[in-house]
Amino acid sequence: MLTDKVALVTGAATGIGEGIARLFAEQGARVFLLDRDAELNQATAASIREQSGVARAHTVDVCDPGAIATAVNAAMREFRRIDILVNNAGIFPRRRFVEMSEAEWDQMHNVNVKSMFHSIQAVVPHMIARRSGKIVNISSVTFHIGLPNMGHYISSKGGVIGLTRALAREFGADGVYVNCITPGAIHTESEKNFVTPEDIRKFLESQCIQRRMTPLDIARTALFLSSELSDGLTGQTLNVDGGWVMH
Repeated sequence: MLTDKVALVTGAATGIGEGIARLFAEQGARVFLLDRDAELNQATAASIREQSGVARAHTVDVCDPGAIATAVNAAMREFRRIDILVNNAGIFPRRRFVEMSEAEWDQMHNVNVKSMFHSIQAVVPHMIARRSGKIVNISSVTFHIGLPNMGHYISSKGGVIGLTRALAREFGADGVYVNCITPGAIHTESEKNFVTPEDIRKFLESQCIQRRMTPLDIARTALFLSSELSDGLTGQTLNVDGGWVMH
């Protein structure tokens, strides 16, 4: 489905980003994995190559526009095109709003929203020049429901949806599609750091589909949004949460 396409995926070493990178490679894309964890990122890229995929690992802090530009330039030098950008990198700390520091607020928005400003600015001129491109931004179902102790996180994820809509309008005439995914409660290795067994029980009770959502569920939706199957769709937010929220 993505044969010979060139895709950049941020936060690609683990979790949702890893799932997207692996599925894209399986579907024929040449994937650039951008992540700040050099060791894990290299291991993920090597694993993809062992499965006959084409993968390059770049150590990138998405808050560093210079590092993003270096990865984009590497992709352009090697393949002379970038067809797909998946903005997945993000952080998820929790804090009561009245106890939140300005530094914590800024860090959340820098990683979850401002990083997309940097990556899209670096990639989209190449897409506009070819009049072709797909951008997929990862937000969160929490934007649709609101939760306590997550004011900085949810506001940042709302910003992702707003950015998606604005850029879909701005780049549509240039042949560049911009869409968004709002994942629900996704079963990843890192979830033990911020959810409890009781949280997981509540997630399942809230879902229509009584199983845990996985990175593959998100990756399949990203694949749809990155392929010609979604050529009639831009500026949209697709909710992948097992039927937790309907909007």
